[in-house]
Amino acid sequence: MLNTYFDNGATSYPKPRAVAEKMYNYISEIGGTYGRSAYKRVIQTSEIVETTREKIAEKLGVSNPEKIVFSFNATSALNAIIFGLNLNNCHILLSPLEHNSVVRPLEYIHQRNDINCEILPHNPDGLIDTGRIKNFLREETKLVIVNHQSNVNGCIQPIAEIKKQIGSIPILIDLAQSLGHTEVFIDDWDIDFAAFTGHKGLLGPTGTGGFFVKKPELLEPFFFGGTGSRSESFEMPVFMPDKFEAGTPNIAGIFGLSGALENPQPNLHGQEHFTDLLREIEKIPYLKCHKANDPLTQGPLFSINHRNYNCSQFADALFTRFQIETRSGLHCAPLAHRTLGTFPLGTVRIAISPYHTQQDLEYLLKSLKKMETL
Repeated sequence: MLNTYFDNGATSYPKPRAVAEKMYNYISEIGGTYGRSAYKRVIQTSEIVETTREKIAEKLGVSNPEKIVFSFNATSALNAIIFGLNLNNCHILLSPLEHNSVVRPLEYIHQRNDINCEILPHNPDGLIDTGRIKNFLREETKLVIVNHQSNVNGCIQPIAEIKKQIGSIPILIDLAQSLGHTEVFIDDWDIDFAAFTGHKGLLGPTGTGGFFVKKPELLEPFFFGGTGSRSESFEMPVFMPDKFEAGTPNIAGIFGLSGALENPQPNLHGQEHFTDLLREIEKIPYLKCHKANDPLTQGPLFSINHRNYNCSQFADALFTRFQIETRSGLHCAPLAHRTLGTFPLGTVRIAISPYHTQQDLEYLLKSLKKMETL
């Protein structure tokens, strides 16, 4: 049976069977809260949560799991970091392919505080020009924010080299699209902050995600409430991860994420099949393919436009005629579309998953070749 779901940039589908099994196991058999009591049910639940935290740390290349904080998605994680830094009277550099989960919090702060945001130097595909970064650094530069993999054209940024160029200036990386697809080495890259989600490349359930913070003392809590620890105090605990984990977490979701991490899915297609797909799409005269210029910086996601039809018409025809499911529009990333020259109309986005076979990619290509007229 063909897999015609190509909207994995929004959320991955299908999920490993173990995701549902682990969630069902929690809901129907284990139950209990996390870290709030000491009876067997709660101890079992808390052990799974902490084991999942350790697995996420391993996936991120982080040696200390206590520096991993659970949240409900990458957006809540990015907000917790950006607002927790109390940015004021400073200069911030960000990549040209940022998502609104970064741009909107910064715009909110900009309208109220004295911050100045500037786009890092880049190539036409949005790849940051690391050789020119130092020309953009100022004495008042307090933060650099980089989307590791674009959710519009799949361009993967050279995080290690970027960090090398900015030196001691803190860096925040958005791993929403890359984690699970691309190797990440937080400790080795000397990253200060990183946000991730569980429902995309990690193949976990929605409502899961979190962030890494290298120096927790630099970040103020964004949420306040019960933690199950230091309950006698009106103030949040200062130790990790309690400092940033107020309220009962999405325990069922974390169980599901654990199931995904315990059952990694091998790609059912080869990298050469994906590369061939992009090469062949570029040959279709009525299509424009938006991707990274260098195959080595290309993630499993790209966008296309039709010469004669807008992206909504194009996406609707792909589904109506061939049952191919995509996402059309701006993908919550108008800055990226301005960079790529696709604003304000947007694109049709194709996002591959490990579940796609060579036959699925061939079917996509054959369908696109039949789309000269809708």
